[in-house]
Amino acid sequence: MSKKKLLLVVPMLHQGGFERVCVRTARIMEPWFEVTIAMFSDADIAYDITGLSVINLDVPAKDGKINKLLNVAKRIVRLAALKRRIKPDITYSFGPTANLINVLTPVGGQIWTGVRSWMDMDMPGMLKLFCKGSDKVICCSEVIAAEMKKLFGAQNTEVLYNPYDCRAMEEMAQQPVADMPDFSGQKMMISVGREDDVKEFWHLIKCLYLMKDAVPEASLCIVGEGTFEEYKKLAGELGIADRICFAGLQKNPFAWMKKAQLCVGTSAMEGFPNALVECMACGVGAVFANCMSGPAEILSDRFAEVVGKQEVLEEAYGILIPVMDDKKNLDPAVFTEEEKKLAELLTALLTDSVHLKKLAQAAKVRAAHFSDEAYAQTILRIADGK
Repeated sequence: MSKKKLLLVVPMLHQGGFERVCVRTARIMEPWFEVTIAMFSDADIAYDITGLSVINLDVPAKDGKINKLLNVAKRIVRLAALKRRIKPDITYSFGPTANLINVLTPVGGQIWTGVRSWMDMDMPGMLKLFCKGSDKVICCSEVIAAEMKKLFGAQNTEVLYNPYDCRAMEEMAQQPVADMPDFSGQKMMISVGREDDVKEFWHLIKCLYLMKDAVPEASLCIVGEGTFEEYKKLAGELGIADRICFAGLQKNPFAWMKKAQLCVGTSAMEGFPNALVECMACGVGAVFANCMSGPAEILSDRFAEVVGKQEVLEEAYGILIPVMDDKKNLDPAVFTEEEKKLAELLTALLTDSVHLKKLAQAAKVRAAHFSDEAYAQTILRIADGK
């Protein structure tokens, strides 16, 4: 019996959450589907696509309203032609731009659109279109699925948590990295994400300054794409530049994660934060803002009770903290009360080896729940209409 065909559509395969999930989906589902990835541009590919069927539609993003409209038309034409040629049973798109082109090319087979970030809720017109034009709206968290039903009355939502190969990540975490600093003797905290204001890294830099006397060995490593020049300037003005490592984009972030005592996230919004689960899979205890959406579902067994609560909550698999002030403040002389409270919490954790060990053990247990096997079985169930 021949395999069904699964077409995955993504704008690019540069570093990012849904890009990683797209590639992982292709590899995980190969035993059951003939899988093809279609992307709008092949610039800056950050993931291993060896052995995968990948097609570049070659319509990269452009600036200007007219150019953007022309791009939409070109992408519709090229994706429609590809759908006619390979005749996919399911076309599953990742991210708003790919979702738009997917629903505008109803050329046979099921259309699945992926809603993967709480920030997508700021585009109600697009989301209504996705609900109407999709056979399935695939949400990466229960909270996003509930919001889609509440706002748009969507009855075609499905929850599909991101997949993680914990064994492979643990193996990669053991590999040496040539340019990694020597973190021995340090109590290193790690935060992972691109240089984007929504990640609110300035809070962590200020917290590190506030901790410097109580925990002299405390350090911070930020892994992710960007120059981080304004954050480097802030660290220099605070006199803690030697305590912060800006690692940039890393092919093997797991080796860096493995060196950390804590994973700390101060994001204002997420979808389902991959880096949080990846750190946990590497045995790193988690402290993360209780933002929409994902962290509560990852760190708690009772997420429906705690999601959005703005207080420090030690849950079964990690610690949820309040979402912090999203007004960017790079003034080295100004510290908010919430930064002071977070610094106190992090100080208490880094000076309590028993608590750190407990968090690390709980993190590994939880990460194993988001396995490739569970992911595959959910996709197969949705594809079968069950």
